[in-house]
Amino acid sequence: MRVAAVILNYNGEHHLAHYLPTVVNNSGGADIIVADNGSTDGSVALLNSQFSTVRLIELGQNYGFAEGYNRALAELDEYDCYVLLNSDVYTPEGWLEPLVSRLEADPNIGAVGPKILSESDHSSFEYAGAAGGFIDYLGYPFCRGRILSALEKDNGQYNDSREVFWVSGAAFCVRKSVYRSLGGLCSDFFAHMEEIDLCWRMQLDGWKVVVEPRSRVYHLGGGTLATNSPHKILLNHRNNLAMLYRCASPLQRAVVAVVRPFTDLAAALSYLAGGNWEGTKAVFRAWREFIAWHSRLSKERREIRGYAKSNPRHIYKGIIVLRYLFGKRKFKQLL
Repeated sequence: MRVAAVILNYNGEHHLAHYLPTVVNNSGGADIIVADNGSTDGSVALLNSQFSTVRLIELGQNYGFAEGYNRALAELDEYDCYVLLNSDVYTPEGWLEPLVSRLEADPNIGAVGPKILSESDHSSFEYAGAAGGFIDYLGYPFCRGRILSALEKDNGQYNDSREVFWVSGAAFCVRKSVYRSLGGLCSDFFAHMEEIDLCWRMQLDGWKVVVEPRSRVYHLGGGTLATNSPHKILLNHRNNLAMLYRCASPLQRAVVAVVRPFTDLAAALSYLAGGNWEGTKAVFRAWREFIAWHSRLSKERREIRGYAKSNPRHIYKGIIVLRYLFGKRKFKQLL
């Protein structure tokens, strides 16, 4: 199986200088490719001067995470699988082989991800993926090792390889054939939630999504947008609503339509109470943009639900926010 490890970069010169050597040195068997999203810093000059073995794809402008990857991977016909890798990920020796061998061993797996630990604290899980992701019935993501903002220490409690609902776009190993047959990442999302949306569509199409903790990487996280960034709040809320509209079963979509306006209003008020007025406005803007997308989303939903073979088995039937408020801060407490 021929593998391309593809890093999408936008003004990440400092991350490339620090983390790219680990990818080059520890990804035996894979070709390393950096797709540059029109950076205005010294990223391209750094790559040309210090990383002669790394293939550079210059996209010319910032297309965002989703469309940037779609455009870059469209140029990589010669590979069997892609590993989408953030520029702020440290990859230790032996990280890649377990992912590729998992794909090779099971032809029904569409995507597989590693265990993701924190680069700032190697003993803790990292927010964006941890040991495999899930969503609750209202569409809120959580992970083995991370419930909302509560991160667990990694004591080997989630070292089993298993099916999950989503694996993180920070380190996302996917079959080329599956990626292309499903149209890749949703370019309208720009960034955030796009890998969860793709994993959902994979499962509707009959593919499995798996976490393989024999592979581990260390993610810095927050390198592009801070957690309380109004733009990040906008993207997360809008894209989550769009994903649910596109992919959810009729029953789940009906429940979401009734309940989510109230939970998102509560989120907006919490930002206001915390002095983040821009965050409050971002929630309302997310709803405005989601409503403006309605006709396009309806067309996409008909296409997606049209090929659905069955609903995914790994949607948590509870409401994760309520479980969190009642003290359930670890994944095993939800079982």
